[in-house]
Amino acid sequence: MTEQQPWRWDEPTWRGHVARVRAGRALRPESWPGGARVAVALSFDSDHETIPLRDGDTRPGRLSQGEYGARAGAPRVLRLLERHGIPASFFVPAVSALLHPGEVRDYVAAGHEVAMHGWIHERTMLLTPAEERELALRAADTLERLAGSRPVGIRTPSWDFSDHTLAITRELGLAYDSSLMADDEPYELLADGEPTGVVEIPVEWIRDDAPYLTMDRHGSSRPYTPPREVAGIWRDEFDAAYAEGALFQLTLHPHVIGHRSRMAALAGLLDHIAGHRGVWYATHAQVAAHVWEHGR
Repeated sequence: MTEQQPWRWDEPTWRGHVARVRAGRALRPESWPGGARVAVALSFDSDHETIPLRDGDTRPGRLSQGEYGARAGAPRVLRLLERHGIPASFFVPAVSALLHPGEVRDYVAAGHEVAMHGWIHERTMLLTPAEERELALRAADTLERLAGSRPVGIRTPSWDFSDHTLAITRELGLAYDSSLMADDEPYELLADGEPTGVVEIPVEWIRDDAPYLTMDRHGSSRPYTPPREVAGIWRDEFDAAYAEGALFQLTLHPHVIGHRSRMAALAGLLDHIAGHRGVWYATHAQVAAHVWEHGR
């Protein structure tokens, strides 16, 4: 039997799909810590070799592109963050953490957050509920062992969020998710109309380096936008967040942003942000905790 086509759905059916995971109450605080004007939450998805591995691509060439993120990109990122005194959130697939345990320790030693990003950057939408749950539990245990503390947040690989992801997130007792896109500002997630207590720190492809800068020799992905123009888009995003007294969130990847010319563009963006008064730099966990307590 074939699945019924969407145009044949009755109203309860399409409303049910829309309501399964939905944005609830806004969690925008009246002020940020220390009276700051804007919150800046930088994040880095340390995917490294897991993307080709997930696809069963074990060729040295593809794996070396990911290895670059660990060998060259992540150290550059850490040095830049240290120079500016900025804490960040590193979303790490468990296999990446197992391949590079010293890198995870470096994140922790520098005061950064280590959060969940799947087991092997799996395609969540292709998993059964049992498979998704088992990989999530295994990933949480692995990060806890390597980072020394249990992760409190999750970003699903490729931001794929299945019908079962929220239930697994709640089972793990996580404070926040950062995979969905219903707002510019944090909000509480609803499950079938009911509040969950899970904070969403929304992402957006506009504020992600991969769509602009990814290169796939055999596909259509090409880095058409120069790095400084990409940073200009992010600068405009920050300026608007600053004007609104809101949150500026950015998603980056060491194997993408970590190249020299791209790090120069990121450094320029951070210099621009540093030229403003009243900036609160925070991890995603810190943002989630603050907006949960003070959001209205």
